[in-house]
Amino acid sequence: MTGSTGPQPPSPALGVYVHIPFCASRCDYCAFATWADRAHLAEAYLEALVRDIEGAAARGLPAASTVFVGGGTPSHVPPEQIARVLRAIPRTNDAEVTVECNPEDVTPSVVEVLGMAGVNRLSLGVQSMVPHVLQALGRSHDPASVATAVAAARTAGITNLNLDLIYGAAGESLGDWRATLDAAIDLGPAHVSAYALTVEAGTALAAEPRRHPDDDDQADKYALATERLAAAGFDWYEISNWARPGHRCRHNLLYWSQGDYLGFGCAAHSHRQGRRWWNVRTPERYIQAIRSGTSPEAGAEQLDADGRRLEALQLAIRTADGVPVEALDDDDALALDGLVVRRADRLVLTEQGRLLANEVAVRLR
Repeated sequence: MTGSTGPQPPSPALGVYVHIPFCASRCDYCAFATWADRAHLAEAYLEALVRDIEGAAARGLPAASTVFVGGGTPSHVPPEQIARVLRAIPRTNDAEVTVECNPEDVTPSVVEVLGMAGVNRLSLGVQSMVPHVLQALGRSHDPASVATAVAAARTAGITNLNLDLIYGAAGESLGDWRATLDAAIDLGPAHVSAYALTVEAGTALAAEPRRHPDDDDQADKYALATERLAAAGFDWYEISNWARPGHRCRHNLLYWSQGDYLGFGCAAHSHRQGRRWWNVRTPERYIQAIRSGTSPEAGAEQLDADGRRLEALQLAIRTADGVPVEALDDDDALALDGLVVRRADRLVLTEQGRLLANEVAVRLR
């Protein structure tokens, strides 16, 4: 299998991530391995993905319990090609299969094709429901297209919907953010992800300090998201994620619980039993590697037992399950009063603690 060093026992749960690196345009804040000028490579790239996955399956790829197609913009390529990739992935009968989509790409015919290929969850890149905020983020859709996409998905039988939101864009008021939250809630999704806008090195946003988000403003918006989503029946279960009961994202839970997952495509990351590896970054190099029969792996690292234990705690502290009380010594627990709360034998971040999660994480032992 891609990046494997030899036969390994199957995991009780295995995730598969598929990276689609193509976009119609690049958002100012995006630092992912995506390109808006390489659509001519899409057919060859998707052919390479199928060949890579089929090779892994022939070598014993276990059935995946979760599949996540992300990017980039998976909905920027023909759905029939995404469907072909998905059909190459061995998966369990109850697998969660998610595809990220831009709202403006979602039509009845698109979701029908995806649904026939086993997709049972869509994650829509909504970001905002306020036109001038969408413009500030460099998004090309309008709020009406979100409602249209949600309706199309439901008509096709895909009711497990995530709305992906971003807060903190230049010119976004607290009222704008409230309007986005309320409009998103009114659409009745099963899951909402709300991320603070971050400034990544090398992006267009990084080069314009006047547009950088304000920490206090983002804290206020996080508090509002927590309030509004809880009132609407969503349970917080990870710093930036809320779900209705029974609809937590199983694929992301696999990441946060240090589970095993395999990544296919350029820049995709994988993890098996403490070994992490990642693929070559560009679609050209990935296509070349698969065509030549060589591994697309670009680098790897192996965590020792202590490193794995610490990483497991740093991931778990982000979640509603928290960490064992012994993960913090008494002095640190006192110093972090107000940031963590004890629930039975676990320590869980408070709302304030979620804003300062790194302060807690560096004290874990």
